[in-house]
Amino acid sequence: MTAARTHTHTHAHARANANPSGGGTAEPLAPPGPLVGADWLAARLGAPGLVVFDASVGGHRAADRRIPGARPFDLDGALSDHGAAAPHTVPGPDAFAEAMRELGVDDTSTVVAYDGAGVYSSARAWWMLRAMGFDRVAVLDGGLPAWVAADLPVEERAAAYGGPRGSFTARPRAGLLVDAAAVTEALADPAAAVLDARTRERFAGTAPEPRPGLRGGHMPGALSLPFGELQDPAGLMRPAAELREAFEEVAGDRERLYFSCGSGVTACVLALGADLAGYDRLAVYDGSWSEWGVPSPDRPVATGA
Repeated sequence: MTAARTHTHTHAHARANANPSGGGTAEPLAPPGPLVGADWLAARLGAPGLVVFDASVGGHRAADRRIPGARPFDLDGALSDHGAAAPHTVPGPDAFAEAMRELGVDDTSTVVAYDGAGVYSSARAWWMLRAMGFDRVAVLDGGLPAWVAADLPVEERAAAYGGPRGSFTARPRAGLLVDAAAVTEALADPAAAVLDARTRERFAGTAPEPRPGLRGGHMPGALSLPFGELQDPAGLMRPAAELREAFEEVAGDRERLYFSCGSGVTACVLALGADLAGYDRLAVYDGSWSEWGVPSPDRPVATGA
């Protein structure tokens, strides 16, 4: 187990991670952890090697504004495998690497992902890059809403990129994205916990699933931890100690955590929160409820809290 990371949201914290020498010296580019604040990004915006991704999905992609220079990490498009049965399935390593190269990402780049909802689909971009062996990546805490609230500049255009190709290399890591068989094993493992990021109503089966044809309820043995409970009222991730408490309240002393949601997107918010809380044995169920919820005798469903 790793120790819980310190984590604050103040502007002073963001400045503390900047180069203290001043005098026009370039700010250090490597992110201090999996989460950076608006001030941290603003101090480095436009720096060589920095790639800012807008990873918004669905209706949040409709807003024609972006953090200056942001490129599209399109989870509704090229950054999902549309040949798979479940939506938002991760592309294969070759397809993922090609998409990153087309977006100008090098192996030496530093990536910051944000989304228009706050911390929602940006965590999916972070986790996918981690799963492909790329660690110089962080999520913008609070996303575009926090950036706008800080009165930082935006461009009135959608995320786009037309620059040179990058040299990104995919180096897939086993176990960060898992299938239904691995989740079935985890559900039977007393040392593991499977946490569901959907709302408690969807978990219980009292609210309908947004995707047609899916059963209501949850995997027998799974535990409910809605992703929004890891965020404060302003949409920022809670401090590490509060995150640790939230996970321990649900999972007890289990250190191996698996995450599921509707289509593998907000499960990654739980992965982000667990990483910040000091857990390091983490996996995301890629198919999530879009796969498990399809009627099948091999994948049982329970209802109720």
